[in-house]
Amino acid sequence: MTIDRIIQNFEILGDWEERYRYVIDLGRKLPDLDNRHKTEENRVKGCVSNVWLVTHVQDEQPPRLEFEADSDAHIVRGLVAILLTIFSGKTAAEILDVDVRGILEQLDLEKHLSPSRSNGFFSMVERIQTLARAASQADRTPETPAPTGLS
Repeated sequence: MTIDRIIQNFEILGDWEERYRYVIDLGRKLPDLDNRHKTEENRVKGCVSNVWLVTHVQDEQPPRLEFEADSDAHIVRGLVAILLTIFSGKTAAEILDVDVRGILEQLDLEKHLSPSRSNGFFSMVERIQTLARAASQADRTPETPAPTGLS
């Protein structure tokens, strides 16, 4: 699944009730995160629901970041699935170059999220961008150990 495909599906769906069901369905398809990763260190701060995010840096040049994540709330789990679709498998530079607000506008999503869900969504984005910046720095200095939250 690509973000372009998700955007197309959103355009096909008529009302927001259908779109919410689609977001929840995306979350249901998200693989479960192993319980050993559901730690305080991996929890995304700023989310009302519990959200855990794990990053794996692929050993290639430039390194690509793969993300695993989970949430204990259905709609948030769907938002997590959308974010993983946007960011996972990209280099740090590509991640930092993504126009997330533009994608949200295309999905017409931001005005349909509660303030707490919107804040949580952007907390997840900030965490992903912070990990990308850290991976970018680690890539420039190979002798430096990987930053916390990266494996």
